[in-house]
Amino acid sequence: MAEETKEKWLNYVALTTVIFAVFATLSTFNGAKYSTRSVLSQTQAANQWAYYQAKSIKGYLYENQMESMEMEMQKSRGTMSKPTAEAYEKKMDFYRQKIEKYDAEKKDIFKEAKQMESVRDASQKHSSIFGLAVIFLQIAILLCSISALMKKKPLWILGSVTGLVGSLYFVNGFFLFF
Repeated sequence: MAEETKEKWLNYVALTTVIFAVFATLSTFNGAKYSTRSVLSQTQAANQWAYYQAKSIKGYLYENQMESMEMEMQKSRGTMSKPTAEAYEKKMDFYRQKIEKYDAEKKDIFKEAKQMESVRDASQKHSSIFGLAVIFLQIAILLCSISALMKKKPLWILGSVTGLVGSLYFVNGFFLFF
């Protein structure tokens, strides 16, 4: 039986297929990494917003209590003893300090929650671009494999072009230049 002569371009098909497979694997890995970071950042942001809400509620309770005491003092103006009025003022000062403390804490919590949301948003962009890279690279691998089986050079060229697009998305997944 005579051996079939191997066409030289088939070596390049094998090489491009391997390169695209490596890029596809790395794209999958990095896409998963960014996807995980996105989910974790979303969870951390949600926790910060819940913490922010808790501080808001506590501050509101102190505001409400302070307003009630102010109303009570206005109602009993002139009839309230001086020590009672001083006790009310002392308590209302305590409430004011608590309100100011919660407002300051809320600002820090707000910043941290926004930072977590920006990490989440950036991670989602990276992840989706790596996902597109995987799609194009898998199609390229498929086309290159079929071209080798059928010995159709145009399929390899089409697969290579598709793989180049996937490779561009792969590189873009790191740098976000487009």
